[in-house]
Amino acid sequence: MDSKRERGPVRQRLPRGGLLFLAATPLLGGLWALLAPRAFYEGFPLPGRDWVSTLGPYNEHLVRDYGALNLALAVLLVAAAILLELRLAQVALVTWLVFEVPHFVLHLGQTHHFSARSNWEQLGGLGLLVVLPLLLLFFAASHEAKGGPDDVER
Repeated sequence: MDSKRERGPVRQRLPRGGLLFLAATPLLGGLWALLAPRAFYEGFPLPGRDWVSTLGPYNEHLVRDYGALNLALAVLLVAAAILLELRLAQVALVTWLVFEVPHFVLHLGQTHHFSARSNWEQLGGLGLLVVLPLLLLFFAASHEAKGGPDDVER
């Protein structure tokens, strides 16, 4: 078998897996917030943890908008993972960062609302959601430098 062909699927797994992993967060949270906004407000990330309700009064419109925005981002990230086209993947990752970096920065300033454990969980998880797309963008840029801009599958 052609060794170049054998490496192709392996080289596709990293960006595809990273994009799908990244998409899981806005997909799950977005569906929950859109379909059951009160339950999301009172129970995110797990029952008894109340990370959202700690930060202010319930606003169904705001929670549903957050859910819809997250679903839109998930659609973009899933499309980039399925199509695995370099430019689309880059746009999806930068779009995610435009949302996630300010979200992470906001949480850096909200630590007084939460226990030390919740802060570690929140900031660790949100930090991963910033670092992962940066790593995937680095991977995409190094791939582009080696093989051209057409697609990640090269």
